[in-house]
Amino acid sequence: MIGSIRGKIIFKTEKFLTVETGGVGYKVSVSPDTLSKTKKLDSEIFLWIHTHVREDALDLYGFLSQEELEFFEMLINVSGIGPKGALSILGITSIETLRKAIGIGDTSYLTKISGIGRKTAEKIVIELRDKVGRELEGSSLQVELDALEALKSLGYSAIEARDALKKVSVDANTNTKIREALKILGGK
Repeated sequence: MIGSIRGKIIFKTEKFLTVETGGVGYKVSVSPDTLSKTKKLDSEIFLWIHTHVREDALDLYGFLSQEELEFFEMLINVSGIGPKGALSILGITSIETLRKAIGIGDTSYLTKISGIGRKTAEKIVIELRDKVGRELEGSSLQVELDALEALKSLGYSAIEARDALKKVSVDANTNTKIREALKILGGK
């Protein structure tokens, strides 16, 4: 099994990178967040790899951190969540926010992710709550939700708002998150 890859980015799309190492190019699916953090073509990259083997395919999924890889592997162990679904979940918000949502059992936050229905969100909470640790305080998750709703009410799409909120400080209050996100959205 392939556990990691270090090489040069030779091709890049919205869903994957091709990383060349030792004369071989590996097609590695990555999250939108990882893709946005990668540099231009011909730059060096190191990715932690999850090798997903099926009877008709061998797919590689790449992550910039070991924490992302471990959370991805927890998600794909939930029945009904495949590698592509787990990758899209990781691309929506930070791992810390996902941990908090799962820890407090907030299925409504998880259902706001495209492709996640109520039953799947409940499965994620039930199967992963003990693994991610129960969060006693849900206020920081509420701050995130309030900021998201405020940005959506200002006319930004949920995707634009989430992308901007991923880049603001985690410990900020609602107003600060909104201000910082608006600066990021205004810079586009």
